[in-house]
Formats: sequence, C-alpha cells, structure tokens
Amino acid sequence: MDTYKIGLDIGSTTAKIIVLDKSERNVLFYKYERHQAKVQECLLAFFHQLKEQMGDVTLSINITGSVGMGIAEKYSLPFVQEVVAAAQYIRQNHPGISSMIDIGGEDAKVVFFQNNQATDLRMNGNCAGGTGAFIDQMAILLGVSMDELNGLALRATRVHPIASRCGVFCKTDIQNLIAKNIPKEDIAASIFHAVTVQTIVTLAHGCDIVAPILLCGGPLTFIPALRKSFANYLQLSEENDFLLPEKSNLIPAWGAALTENSRKMKITELTGLLENLSEKAYQPQNSLPPFFKDETEYLQWKDRLAQYDVQRTELTSGIQQATIGIDSGSTTTKIVVLDENNRILYSYYHDNKGNPIKAVEEGLQKLHKECQEKGTILQIKGGCSTGYGEDLIKAAFQMDAGIIETIAHYMAAKHINKDVSFILDIGGQDMKAIFTNGGIINRIEINEACSSGCGSFISTFAQSLDYKVEDFAKAACFSKAPCDLGTRCTVFMNSKVKQVLREGASVADIAAGLSYSVVKNCLYKVLQLKKPDELGKHIVVQGGTIRNDAIVRGLEKLTGKEVFRSDCPELMGALGCALYAKQLKTAEVTNLEDMMRQAQFTSRQVQCNGCENQCAITRYTFGSGEHYFSGNKCEKVFTNKGNVSEKGVNAYEKKIEFLFDRQVNIAAPLLTIGIPRCLNMYEEYPFWHSLFTECGIRVCLSDASTFNKYEKAANMVMSDNICFPAKLVHSHIQNLIEYKVDRIFMPFVIFEEIDKQQQNSYNCPIVSGYSQVIKNVQTDNLPIDHPAITFKDTGLLYKQCRDYLSTLGVQEQVVKKAFDHALKAQDAFEKELIAYNRQIVEEGNKKQKLIILLAGRPYHSDPLVQHKISNMISAMGVYVITDDIVRHQDIPLKEVNFLAQWAFTNRILKSAKWAAQQGNHVQYMQLTSFGCGPDAFLIDEIRTLLKQYNKNLTLLKIDDVSNTGSIKLRVRSLVESLHISLQQAEERQVQKPLSLPLFTKKDRKKKIIAPFFTPFISPLIPSIFKVAGYEMETLPISDECSCDWGLKYSNNEVCYPATLIVGDIVKAFKEGRYDPDNTCVAITQTGGQCRASNYISLIKKALIENGYTHTPILSIAFGSGIDNQQPGFKVNWLKVLPIALAAVLYSDCIAKFYYAAVVREKKPGQAAKLKDMYLEAAKPLILKNRPEDLLSYLSLAVDEFNQICQQKSRPKVGMVGEIFLKFNPFAQKDITTWLIDRGIEVVPPLMTDFFMQSFVNMKVNQDSHIKKKYIPDFAIDWLYEKVQKQIDKINKIGKAFLYFQPFENIYEKAEKAKQVISLNTQFGEGWLIAGEMSSFASQGINHVISLQPFGCIANHIVEKGIEKRIKSVYPQINILSLDFDSSVSDVNITNRLLLFVDNIK
Repeated sequence: MDTYKIGLDIGSTTAKIIVLDKSERNVLFYKYERHQAKVQECLLAFFHQLKEQMGDVTLSINITGSVGMGIAEKYSLPFVQEVVAAAQYIRQNHPGISSMIDIGGEDAKVVFFQNNQATDLRMNGNCAGGTGAFIDQMAILLGVSMDELNGLALRATRVHPIASRCGVFCKTDIQNLIAKNIPKEDIAASIFHAVTVQTIVTLAHGCDIVAPILLCGGPLTFIPALRKSFANYLQLSEENDFLLPEKSNLIPAWGAALTENSRKMKITELTGLLENLSEKAYQPQNSLPPFFKDETEYLQWKDRLAQYDVQRTELTSGIQQATIGIDSGSTTTKIVVLDENNRILYSYYHDNKGNPIKAVEEGLQKLHKECQEKGTILQIKGGCSTGYGEDLIKAAFQMDAGIIETIAHYMAAKHINKDVSFILDIGGQDMKAIFTNGGIINRIEINEACSSGCGSFISTFAQSLDYKVEDFAKAACFSKAPCDLGTRCTVFMNSKVKQVLREGASVADIAAGLSYSVVKNCLYKVLQLKKPDELGKHIVVQGGTIRNDAIVRGLEKLTGKEVFRSDCPELMGALGCALYAKQLKTAEVTNLEDMMRQAQFTSRQVQCNGCENQCAITRYTFGSGEHYFSGNKCEKVFTNKGNVSEKGVNAYEKKIEFLFDRQVNIAAPLLTIGIPRCLNMYEEYPFWHSLFTECGIRVCLSDASTFNKYEKAANMVMSDNICFPAKLVHSHIQNLIEYKVDRIFMPFVIFEEIDKQQQNSYNCPIVSGYSQVIKNVQTDNLPIDHPAITFKDTGLLYKQCRDYLSTLGVQEQVVKKAFDHALKAQDAFEKELIAYNRQIVEEGNKKQKLIILLAGRPYHSDPLVQHKISNMISAMGVYVITDDIVRHQDIPLKEVNFLAQWAFTNRILKSAKWAAQQGNHVQYMQLTSFGCGPDAFLIDEIRTLLKQYNKNLTLLKIDDVSNTGSIKLRVRSLVESLHISLQQAEERQVQKPLSLPLFTKKDRKKKIIAPFFTPFISPLIPSIFKVAGYEMETLPISDECSCDWGLKYSNNEVCYPATLIVGDIVKAFKEGRYDPDNTCVAITQTGGQCRASNYISLIKKALIENGYTHTPILSIAFGSGIDNQQPGFKVNWLKVLPIALAAVLYSDCIAKFYYAAVVREKKPGQAAKLKDMYLEAAKPLILKNRPEDLLSYLSLAVDEFNQICQQKSRPKVGMVGEIFLKFNPFAQKDITTWLIDRGIEVVPPLMTDFFMQSFVNMKVNQDSHIKKKYIPDFAIDWLYEKVQKQIDKINKIGKAFLYFQPFENIYEKAEKAKQVISLNTQFGEGWLIAGEMSSFASQGINHVISLQPFGCIANHIVEKGIEKRIKSVYPQINILSLDFDSSVSDVNITNRLLLFVDNIK
C-alpha cells in the first residue's frame, strides 16, 4: 500500500498543496491559489482534483502556514511551523544557504542559517509595509495588474523616495507622484525599492544578510523587478548570490511534506472530515450590537435622513447664471454647479486616475454637452477650487479663488444645517473633524499618521472579499452579530478578519465590524473623545465614505446622537466651493468654452538643486501662456505667480546658523574628533566645539542629513519602531567614517541644564544612550567615546571633561581654560537665540502678524527631520518662533499633572504655557516624531493646558516619510480659520483646572488599592503595608475589560503597562467594588529616565475625567529623588524594610521552586497547590514582622517541593525584559504557561536583582561624576553586606532543593554586563537585561525570551540595541524578543514561539 507525503501551506492570502513521490525529490501534484478566505472550499477542491488524478490513495499529511494553524487545530491534524518546514526543505535540497528572504501575503521574514539549522528568525511585528498585500494595494492604485507593474518597473530610469512604512502613506506618496505626472515606470520601481528598504530595515537589525540567499514566497517568485531591487540594495548579483529554486512559492508546503510526525489517512476520509466539521455553527465570541433590528427600522431611518437632501433643478434653454465649485481630491474629482437659488444644476464625481486637470476637463465637457442638448447658455459668475489639486486647478481653469478643504466643508455643512456644531468628513484616505462654535471653526483634527479609519480602508477589504463596496455596506446594515475587530491598521485588521473568518463569521458580520472600527478609530484615536457631548447637538457627516449607511449608523450608535447627512455627502467639498464663489465680489463672468480653452497644457520634469531635498518639480505651461510649478517644498527657486503674499520670518533658519557656523583653523591639531550632527548636538554643539578647539583638537562635524544617506545606512537600525531622529544617527556616523576622523564623540548626556521649576532635567533614554547602539552595530575599529555627562552641575561637568580629555593627553591647566571658554560659548549661543526670537515677536506685534510658536526637540531643527515645515509656515506670511524663547524664564506650571522629569519636554511645556498666555495672534504648534515616547504622555497635557486658555494644539507628526501634504492642510486650515476668528475678537475666560486632593492625615484610615503586578509578590503586598500601618488591597489581574478602559483614558502611544494599570483602576471604580470618596490609589514611581514615573499623571487624568475628584493618589517613590506632596504618608522604614526585603526574597525563592517543579511534578497541579499554600502561609508571618520565620518556612518548602518532583532533565528558557511584562501573566499573554505546557523549564525573572541593582548604580554614578559623593563607599558596602548576608542564608537553604539555581552576586552580573553596555545605562531595566542574558549564557542556558511593551523607549537601547553585541560575546545564545500591546496578534506570537522552541529541542 503506497503512502504519499503531502504538505499543505495555508497562508494569509493563498493556499498551497504539494504531493511528493517516494524519493521525496519529485513533485507529483501541486496547486497554488488565492483562497479569498474560503479555505474549506479551496481545500476540498484540491483534494477532489488530487483524487481524480491519483485515485483514493493514502496520504501522510502535515499542515503549515498562518491560517493553517487554525485548520490543524480544528481537524486535529499535525502542524509544522512554516520556518521549521522551510528549514527542512533547505536541509534536503539546498544545504549551505546562509539566509532566506521570504515575503508572503502579509508577513515578511528573514531567516539566518548556520550549518543548515535556522538560528534566527526576523518577522515583521506590527506593520505590514513591504509585504505582498501591500504590493497588491499599490498595483490596484496604479490601475495595473501585477505583471504590468513588474514590466513597468524594469523600464524605470529613476527611483523616488516613497514611504513603505504604511500602505496608506505610500498611497499618498504615490498619488503625489502621479499628480506630478511622473512616469508610471519610475513609480513602479519606487514601489519595489520601498518594499526592499522596508524589509531590510525592519528585519536586518544590524545583521548582515550574506549570500547565498534563498528567495521564497509568491512576490519574490513572480516579480523579477522585486528581485532586481533587492539585488541593487544589498549590492549583490542576481545570478550568483540569489537562489530562486523552481516552485519557490511552495517551499514551506514542500518542507511540511518532508516532516516526520504526520497523520496517515485516505483522501475520502480527509474530505469526509472537512465536510462534516463545517456544519458546526459559528458562535461569535464577543459581538457588537447590530445596527438595525429589522428592515422596517432601516427604512424609517432612511426616511429621517432624506429630509436633509440638497435641492436640485434642471438646465433650461436660454441664459442661466451659475457658480462653479471644483474639489480636486487625492483620488477623485468632484464638480458642482449651482443656480442663483443654490440649487444643483449639474454635478460630477469621478476617479482622477492621477491626472487632475484631465478629470476636470472631462467633467466640464460632459456639462458642455448637456448644455448644448438643452440649449442652455451658462454664464459662470464665479469659480472656486479646493482639495489636493486646488492650486493647479485654479491656475489651469483661471478660477477666481482657491480655499482650503476644511473651510469648503464648513460652508457646505452650514448650508444643510445652519446651527452645525460638529462636522465629520471621511474621505478616501483622510479624516477631518471640524468643531465649530458660534459660526467660528475652533478646532480641526486630521488623522496624521494612520489612515485606519478611512474610505480606502473599507474598499480594500471589500475588494479582498470579492465584494462591491455598495453591497458590502448594505450587508453590514443587516448583520445580526457584528465582529469586534479593534481599531488597528489595515494590515493587522487583515489578520483579525482572517481570525474571525476562520471561526466562521459571515461577510455581513465582518463588514459591520469594520464599520464600527472606522467610527471607533475616528472617535477614540483621532479625536480622543471622552464624552459624546463634546460634539454638540448638530452633527453633520460628509465625504465619500459616509455614503455607507453602516458607518453613519455606527456613529449614531456609539455617540447616542442623531446625525445629519445630505443625499450627496461626497460632493460637499465642491458644493462648499460653489457657495463660497457666490460671495466673491471680484469674480469675472466667463463661459465654459473659455474655461476649457485656457486649460490646454504641456508639462515637463525639472530637478531642483536648491538644497539637499532635491525635489522633483513639474512645470506646467497653459494655453494662456502662464506657468505653474508643483512638487516644490519651498519657494526658494521655483515660485508660482499669484503667491505674492508677504513672506513671514522663520527663526529655525537662524538657529541652525547660530549653532553650526563655527569656523576655526588649528595649525597642528592633536587629533581630529568627529561629532555627528544629530540628537542633542542641536543643543550643546557650541559647548563641545569650543572645548575641543581650545584644547587644540580639530572638530569635524558630519554633513547635513540627506534622505539618500539615511537610506544607505538604514540596515544598521536595530529597532524598527524607534523614532526617525535616532534612525538618522547611523548615516552621520558613516559620514564621519568616510571623513577618516580619529575618534567619534557621542557623549552619554544624562542630565541637561536644570530649570528652577523642574523635578529633574533628564534626557530621553534614546538621546542619552544611542551611542550604545552605535557601538553595538559598527563593525570598524573606530573608537566611539561616550563619557557620562551632566549639565546639571558645572562642578561635576568640569570633572567629567577633565577625566575624558586627560585620556586624550590634554593637560589640566589647558582643560581649565578651555572649559571656561566652552561655558561662555554655550551661554552666548543661548542668549543670541533668545534675543532673536524676542525680536521676531516684537516685530510681529508691531505689524499685527500671526505668530506661531513651533515647538519641538532641539533636533527638530534639522531640515530633513522637520521636512522644512517651518519654511512652509513662514511662506504663508506667518512669523515662526522656536521654543527657545522661554529659556531662562520663570513660568510656573502649577496646573500640570505631568511629571517634569525630562529637560526638553519641560521646555516644550513652558513654551505652551507662554503661548497660551499671549494674545490670540500667538498660536502654538508642536512637532513630534512618530513613535516618540515622552510625547505620548506630554501631548494630552499640552492640549489640556492650551484648552484652559481657549487655544488649540496643532500637532504635526513627522518621520522619514516626506509627505507634507496633510501637514500643509492642517497648518493652512489653522492659519485661515484664525484669520477668520481674529476678526471677531472675543473675551477669553481662563478655566480653572480640576485637580485631585493631596493624601493627608485624615486619609490614613482609607482603603488603599494597588494594581496587580505579579502572582508571587502581589499577594504579600497588603501584609507588608499592614506592618507600615495602612489598609491595602491588590486589584485582581488585568483582563480584556481593563484593556478597553485603559485605551479609552490613555492614548494609543503610551506603554502597554500604563494602559493596563489605568484600566484596572478605572474598572475597579466603574464596577462599584470601591467607593471613590473613601479610597486611595497607590502607584510606584522609580524616578529616572523611563516613562514609568509618569504613569501617575495618566491615573490622575483618568480619575478626573471620570469625576472621581475626591480620590487621592499615593506615590510610593523610594529614594528616587521625586518629591511628591503627600503630607499624610509616613512610614517607619527601619521597621518595614527588613520584612519587605525578606518577603521579596521569599517570593523569589518560591518562584524558583515552582517553575522547576511544575515541569517535573508527579501529578498535575501539585506545584501550583504548594506555591499557593506557601504564599498564603507567609502572610501571618509578615504581619507579625518576623523575617527569620520566613526563612524557616523556606526549608519546609524545599522538602515538600523535592517530594513532588520526578528526576528528569528539562530544556530551559530564561526570561528577561521590562519589569511589568515579565511578571504579569495577562500582559504577556501567559507565555510562561505556554512554555510549561510544552515541558520547558522557565528560569523565572527575579525581583531581588531589580532592587540590588541600585547598589551598583550608586557607585557608578559617583565614580562617573553624575552625582555628588553624598554617601561614602564604606556606607554603601556596609548596607550591601547586610543584604547580601540574607541572600547567602537563602542560597544555603535553597541548595537542598534538587533543581535550585542560587541567587547571583549583583556585582558579578554588572561585570558581565559591562562587556556589552555602559553601566551608566540605568533607564528601564538598564544594564540588568545585558547582565541577566550574560549570566544565563555563562550558566549554559542558551535560550532567552525578552518581553517588552511595543515602543518602550528604554528597551530600544537596553535590549534591541545590544542583541548583536551579546551574540558576538556569546555566539551560542538564541534570543527571541517579543513586543506586546493591546492589539498584538496571537498568531504572530505563537508562530515565533514555535520556531524558537523548535531550536531548543
């Protein structure tokens, strides 16, 4: 009886099957098809065909792939992780491969091989830029098939920068290129280049991808242009270095077929199994309320909306007067013609296929034809354009005016409802929300960084499920159980949608779920809405997406309000234009023929070489002989006539001059030091330049940033979601290496200058510690100097400079003189900058100009980082000043919850307060980098602060994507609506902010609640507090519900632990378990550079927003230099500390026993029972304050744990990472249990080390002059000895347990960490992660999982930043680093764990 080996690979978009003969080298049957989410039907079709070809043979079957995992579970068939399967195939067919690049439907992977074993897998974590689905979207956008896209790209001549980080932005960039008439060939090549850069940048993490490289997956198999692009970027040859086996799209399926543990069954059995199980009815897990009860309710609702329809009328013969409005959008063109009574005579709506002028022309020709048929002679009394192509259309068709979209939408909404209070406009890829009050636009919000709630989002999904958008929307209205899909980006939704499809949800349920997501995304992410009342009573919705009834109804359901919608929501922009044209006094009367004649044009490409931006310019020449330029970021070289308005002033240009224009010639320099032009050099360059040159050292500053240099060095970036200013550093380092400098200087600046009102003046971890990442990835032997520096104390700063310069051979008396010079130079620079800003303000006041304070970090002055936004604003006639104006000023910040711990955020906060207190002609805008950590906490504070003074925050999010279109829109909307509102000056009342009461004596009797932290220490905390004299309860462990509450009251960018902690606290009060008036909330604060000390500000905000204004918050900040006013909180630490220390050691010990025993227990559940029993037993002992009794209990525990263990050896995995995630089971999706279920012993993380670390830190800070020597070394040593004695006792007791790993000496760990990272790295877990990984490796535990929150700023340096270095010191170590946040997909995590575990066995 022959058995055939068969492999099934069911991926996110396609299904693959392969059948091998006995030799396992020849393929008897294979198929590759897109399954359109109908997996079952697809598989049945495969097997029916197979049976026809081969008869009812016996198969031995294995399944792989991301959707395959679910199928395997459902039909209990064996599953192989796809990389393991691919490795299996490579071992047999292509031994000797070094790396594999696999691009799939929505995942991209790079796998590194050593000795035919996959050693390292990199998968795209949470962004699907650069995957197959992304290329599909782009082809749809260009209106070509895949083959055509490939053909175009191969004929390209030039590549343009495109954002591949996100399909949606990429769309915007491509639309910009289309609008500039750039050849499709170049656009196609640019798309593939973007995918290449994205794949390498997000997956290489500083590792070199070496040949020979095996290419795998659909896109690389079928698109030669993509292969060519990879070869160019990696500088390899396609013929010699790439291996593209035939059927390379089937590799994982082939590998699965080769895998041993398969299940044998006949084809008929298999098809029977597939058919029977499909009968299972779908049980939705958590569905949302349906939109309508039944058809009747739907029809009544439709009738209610019908009363807001816009009136229409026919064209009649004879002369008719009209005004015309044209809205030339990013994807579509809209035209509206109104008669004298504001009735629509003609409307036109069409895709502009990248040629805006032609689209308008076609619309006008159609109108012309209708006029001829009806005998109408149109007299056009005014025309106005808006939208993406506003200026171009205005120039081409000689329109009378052009207005910004927001104003056009406002005009139209007012036409439907004169009392409009809120307008929501959802277009193809942007979402605009306009709040109005008394006829004035007072707040405009635009989605700046993510289009997960826009029209293109829904249409992409409809297409992928083979539906027309209209039918998709209709289906949604009648869904009975809409799926809850979250509010993440398109591509992650893709995996969510796949998950529910797999569970059997219907298309209607998915469509309805997506409609909910669009609205939620808009309300909670873009608007950060807390209460629906903020929207007012009259809500008007418009924009093409709003044709979708389900979305409108979703908005009503979620806000509990009725909304207004006209019958032509997609034409509202053009309607507003036509209404605006009516008011124009200066309009000239023209007719249609003239308009169309003037618009004949020719265009050609020009390259602007005015600066490093190298813009591609399109020059249009019209029939009227006029020119128009598009594509220029500034007006320096190419200016358009008609933009003759008076230019403003831009303080940023001067700031760069003041900073870097320093020429000094040194005849015989000691040496040349390279300084990268990045991060805090934008703050202290004058100091360093002066210090070095006065010591006879030549300073070489790297050149100005350019995009090309950035892209070339981007494969060095270790952490793909770090901010752009950090990613840029690599290109500056490369630049200095090319200049052949002797050393590179990147000081480890921990403290900046301190301000009187601050708690502290830290730098953000990335600015402080990026030198550690650079040292880690640089391969050449150029020394990178990173002395620890503080600008907080001149005495200490002098010692640091002296110590560093003496290593370069500079005498002390020279240093002294140079140091004074340097301080003076820095001071002069700051004073010059302040004076210049003040001068601009005075001049602006005199001329009554609009002044905008554009705040940001010092490095936002870099023209590449800010994309010349400051120039763009000043070109509108605005005076732009920097936040430097508030340096050296005393501006009290009493009303702010934010903990002022970072120097630059403090300056930004002060500048916001300054701007808020000025007259209405001074407005505030802030630049923030995408993924900036501190800003996640800061921005809400600034918004609240400005709101108290009736001003709005305009936030401009920037990163490497140079799409300034949406930013220009925001800025212009603000400037134009200010011009309108400034004419109607109003009295401003300053609102008093709400605050929480302090913790006073009378609160001591109240119950204190604290968030859950770890299953081992959390149960003991109430007893420890009882010893201190307080009544405390620990909240239960977080769940999905806490996550939802947390997201509602903290924005999406804050760290995941913060979201959960805030959610837990709000949930506890919402569920009525505690009375807010008689409860206090406790939270720890560690001080330092990490964001954790600011969780307290989020909790305060959440409590105030929920009206719990009588609940004090208690901060437990032990020795962290944070002074909180809580007069009622007094603790006798001498009494509490010994028992607290004993409790921590005890719980760590129980954790060690439990994890070793649980994988060896004789009967399931024994270890857990013992663990609970011993934690329970500790409580009475703690209450009696008896540390020594806890120790004797441990000896009992040793015996009992020994009795339940069988003697066997188990593979071990060490756990490291961010403190909350590594201890909190819910936050890490209970990975520890997942590993235990597979018989792997988890070596648990310990609380003890986290506290012991402070002994090392104290010494390091005193030795590197970061802090003054307050405590003599012998005192630190004495205290350390006392603690170490306790630890030694515990090690002695623990030794009797068969599998005990003793507690290590913290100083030894620090020594190991020092090989990898500077011990000044004390943010987050600091150097401890490196120490723990090194100590695991030296104990022979070579598999380590590192857990951290997505976007954790400390982690970019202390974990992702050092992976390469750790691997070079300990080549055998295998590290899996996992990021978590509220919407991380289970499939992705499980997939990576499966590969990791495969390498252990």
